[in-house]
Amino acid sequence: MKIRRVGAYGICRDRSGRVLLARNSPLSSFPGLWTLPGGGVEQGEHPDDAVVREFAEETGLSVTVDALRTVTADVFRLPTGELEHTDRVVYDVSANGGSLRFEAAGTTESVEWVAADRLAELPLMPFTAAMLGFAPAESDKPDDGEELFRPERVQRFGAYAAATDPDGRVLLARIAEGYPGAGRWHLPGGGTDHGETPEVALARELTEETSQHGRVTGLIGVSHRYDPGAVGPEGSPIDWHVIRVLFRVYVDRPTEPVVSEEAGGSTAEARWFTLAEVRSLRLTELALQGVERIEAEPAR
Repeated sequence: MKIRRVGAYGICRDRSGRVLLARNSPLSSFPGLWTLPGGGVEQGEHPDDAVVREFAEETGLSVTVDALRTVTADVFRLPTGELEHTDRVVYDVSANGGSLRFEAAGTTESVEWVAADRLAELPLMPFTAAMLGFAPAESDKPDDGEELFRPERVQRFGAYAAATDPDGRVLLARIAEGYPGAGRWHLPGGGTDHGETPEVALARELTEETSQHGRVTGLIGVSHRYDPGAVGPEGSPIDWHVIRVLFRVYVDRPTEPVVSEEAGGSTAEARWFTLAEVRSLRLTELALQGVERIEAEPAR
């Protein structure tokens, strides 16, 4: 069985450069391994808030989010047999209060400031090893025919592009009827598939929705939208929580946009627009955020 989750984690260092790590307890799926403090994003929770909450629970420290470090994903077989895909949002954080302590009866059992010369001695969670400069373990692969577990509440992780071409035009996609936001112009992108990293998913979505090929030049930010009363394309109610990462993308060789995803997809059409044209469009919240970021950039 394939399952998915979203986690928020923080890299926190003290004045001497030591990094704060937590050791997984026997209640964890990977006991004994050391990890960046953090954990699962709750339904309806922004990842920014999740990392602050998780730090307080696991370490006793209150922290401030300084910057979004990266987003990544991995897939590992749990001891119970499920194949778990985790989308991970990683921040740089700084401690601003509290006292260092262990988590009581949780999935971690110890926390410690670790110097750089000791990191190689510790058994690290693969994503933690990668964040700290070590080679991570390879992700596991699903068995043929392995089904995706679909919970009653949906927490979706998506990657989207604030994309422009050499003339400064903005690439947008119009949401099809039957989907939340129908008729509005949205940023191209969408949900990551099981086993996909955000960058791989974004490249696939750009091709499916717009037939364009872009290059990612930066990570703009992370946002979320929670709608416990959303209605899906089949008319059924969905407790819907989407976490979205926004990348800056340049399409060096633009073509006429063509929607190539299968019929019934969420994209009705895609087009290039000048910034002047964009101002007259009905935009989604995410598209407005992306356009504002593009407009704020210095002239090239």
